[in-house]
Amino acid sequence: MVETLRPILAGIPLFDGMSLQHIELIAGCAANVRFEPGEFAARQGEAADRFFIVRKGRLALQVHGPGRGELTLQTVGENEVLGWSWLLPPYRWHFDARALTATRALALDGRCLRGKFEGDYQLGYEMMTRFAQLITRRLEAASLQLLDLYGTHA
Repeated sequence: MVETLRPILAGIPLFDGMSLQHIELIAGCAANVRFEPGEFAARQGEAADRFFIVRKGRLALQVHGPGRGELTLQTVGENEVLGWSWLLPPYRWHFDARALTATRALALDGRCLRGKFEGDYQLGYEMMTRFAQLITRRLEAASLQLLDLYGTHA
């Protein structure tokens, strides 16, 4: 019996309210992955060919700061999404993503999804809209973090 990730994807907030037909298409691009603490899910500059939805554990989005070492920009936990570089050319990671704890996640293949968007423009529109909202929230959180970090050193 072949198991599908459709029921799991249907329960993820990113896909809330999406049609079962679209969730089925997305499930065809999804796979389970595991990361051990300290293991990289993505490295800055490498091809961004997928994104992750954390099922259990935590991933940190990090950047190397000269003289400061690794700086964590954001921590992603259960049912949260990490990565949008798969969606926008040149499809390269802009940051590192490292497991803080033993992490189970869904990896969604970006090339596979972009191919599905070509055949189903409504799916492409849905995903672009959902990721635009995600990107907006992440940029707002990053600006607050920058204000926290640099705002008192005027």
